[in-house]
Amino acid sequence: MEASSSYAPLAFLAASPSNYTLADRPYSNLINKVVIHVTQGSWTSAINWFQNPTAGASAHYIVRSADGFVAQAVSEKDIAWHAGNWSYNQSSIGIEHEGYSNNPAWFTDTMFRSSAQLTAYLANKYQIPIDRQHIIGHNEVPDPYNLGGYGGATHNINCPGQNWWWDLYMSYVNQYAAGT
Repeated sequence: MEASSSYAPLAFLAASPSNYTLADRPYSNLINKVVIHVTQGSWTSAINWFQNPTAGASAHYIVRSADGFVAQAVSEKDIAWHAGNWSYNQSSIGIEHEGYSNNPAWFTDTMFRSSAQLTAYLANKYQIPIDRQHIIGHNEVPDPYNLGGYGGATHNINCPGQNWWWDLYMSYVNQYAAGT
């Protein structure tokens, strides 16, 4: 698949406006990271949660496990509430992946490829370095309230978890970003 100057998700399934902050990124806030998440539930449950006005959570994109279908829930210009760290929310794009961290069956090659294509597009669009300092797991987001803690304020240290194949994922991101 070739690198592209545009990327169109297959659906826009809007999160409730109560679950993100309106902004004008990248003009209001530099976008310099992608944060990888796992829903700890189904595709439908993630969409329903983001659309629930009392959830207090959202991500920019959601990737389905079986077929790699991508939906967008929050515009890239706006700040999704996904990282549990306001600074990271302001400067990142959040990508949720359907599944459970402790079950490797959810981490399909199709999902990895689809997500990697999206991440490569975002990296090219926002000039995000393709490395593990800028494409990170939720478990790598600092806890803003406890020095030395990670997983954001919720200490979500198993997201995306040990079954997320970082080496494979990053190789796909590099491949798609290079257009090979």
